[in-house]
Amino acid sequence: MEKSALGKGLSALIPENVSLEKGESIAYINTSRIKKNTLQPRKEFDQEKLSDLISSIKEKGVLQPLLVRQSGDQYELIAGERRLRAAQSLNIDKVPAIVKIASDQEALVLALIENIQREELNVIEEAKAFKQLIEEFDFTQDVVAQSVGRNRTTVTNILRLLTLPEEIQKSISAGSFSMGHARAILSLKNESKQKALWKKTLDKGFSVREIESLVKVEGEGQGKKKKISQENRDRYVVDLEEDLQRALGTKVRIKAQKKRGQVVIEYYSPDDLERIIHIIKK
Repeated sequence: MEKSALGKGLSALIPENVSLEKGESIAYINTSRIKKNTLQPRKEFDQEKLSDLISSIKEKGVLQPLLVRQSGDQYELIAGERRLRAAQSLNIDKVPAIVKIASDQEALVLALIENIQREELNVIEEAKAFKQLIEEFDFTQDVVAQSVGRNRTTVTNILRLLTLPEEIQKSISAGSFSMGHARAILSLKNESKQKALWKKTLDKGFSVREIESLVKVEGEGQGKKKKISQENRDRYVVDLEEDLQRALGTKVRIKAQKKRGQVVIEYYSPDDLERIIHIIKK
């Protein structure tokens, strides 16, 4: 019977044919010297998949290097947290790693891209990572899209999920509520109605098409009322906010009073402001 990788020594952990880019080097680093990435966009790990990876590494070793950056006398993980966790659980002393010179911004983008390529992020984790790039690193939605290989519309739709109530976001993360269902519910501007339809969908198993039909009926029903109640007027303002956010690709808040108010449009960099002004002038 063939020996497991753990019985073959460090050579079993050394990957073959590793191509390095400029400014990168490969090292065999003690796992105790690798600290977690504070910018890691991934927060949830599938235990079953992790167990499968542990079994694979036990048999074959670490076939793909981790990606790290120097942090004092330690290393900070950029990509490969599952591999690191698996190696640590097997008490593997050293793992192969590519050491890269990277800024915080580059580290987040690299971690995000790797997780997206491996399809290991849920859509809420993606949305929060996109938001972090915009708020902390002054990315526009266009730059986010270019950085992670997505189109602008997809990035916008993913970011919109963060406007949903926390309970619905957790349900999306857990996989019990799909992005298609969530996007349909976003058409409702009232949070209590969003929650009500979300709960009905979980209980009755509504399809995306059924939710869209229910939302449409709700909208038509509101249109038939002659008098606009305070609740409906507030919903109308929220609806206008959503329309403006879609048109401008950024966060918009309407502070409405009885006869006057303010429209607050957020921007995240001089380029983003110029983009928004260009849209308004059209």
